[in-house]
Amino acid sequence: MKTVAVEKANIRQGSLILINRKHPICEKLEPELVPVDSGYPEILLEQKAAAMYAQLIQSLQAGGQIVPVSGYRSLQEQEKIYAESMRENGEDFTRKFVAYPNHSEHQSGLAIDVGENRAEIDFIRPDFPYTGICQAFRQRAAQFGFIERYPKGKEAITGIAHEPWHFRYVGCPHAELMQREQLTLEEYTEYLKDFPYGGKHLHFDAGRHTAEIYYVRESALSSGTIPIPDDTPCEVSGNNVDGFVVTVWRSKK
Repeated sequence: MKTVAVEKANIRQGSLILINRKHPICEKLEPELVPVDSGYPEILLEQKAAAMYAQLIQSLQAGGQIVPVSGYRSLQEQEKIYAESMRENGEDFTRKFVAYPNHSEHQSGLAIDVGENRAEIDFIRPDFPYTGICQAFRQRAAQFGFIERYPKGKEAITGIAHEPWHFRYVGCPHAELMQREQLTLEEYTEYLKDFPYGGKHLHFDAGRHTAEIYYVRESALSSGTIPIPDDTPCEVSGNNVDGFVVTVWRSKK
């Protein structure tokens, strides 16, 4: 067994950070951004998220049918969008569909709004129906680490109205687990606490590999390190709440 050194600030970093009205984004977070598509150089995502989005679109051959509408936003951009929506659409609409500045997933570089390719596309609420190529995208998204972040019927949990167009990168196999269990990121963050380092771990069969997942509470870290298995590929993500999620990948023999 070996360890990975972490700092308290690392809780606010990683693909599994929870961002909502109760848990703001870290203002010092500086994701490595790249364009999601050469045809849309102004729309950026975090590097890994962008790569997986491109693979998802390519797997569906959907480049001409699905278009990126909004990716990474700076704090200033989110403030402008929020203020304009308040002015043009009113408080009720804005609170339902536009996150308050520093509480928006778009500031993380891990969220993307997508739309069906039409002559006119609404920037705030692009059309992305549950039919055709859009539904095919939705059904396959989890295989590439994306979830539909604000599903219908979960508004009281997420604090945001149903948004069929908004997808969030959380990585694999977490997206598939969330899809299987029909969990929002809020619910999944709590669910993972049932699998602490010192107890039963969560396992997921990913074909040629298996994923072992466990949670480490930040307050339990006496030495500022997280235990991980020797010589095993792993990822550590903060949850932006109170701890870390460790994902260990093992090859099947």
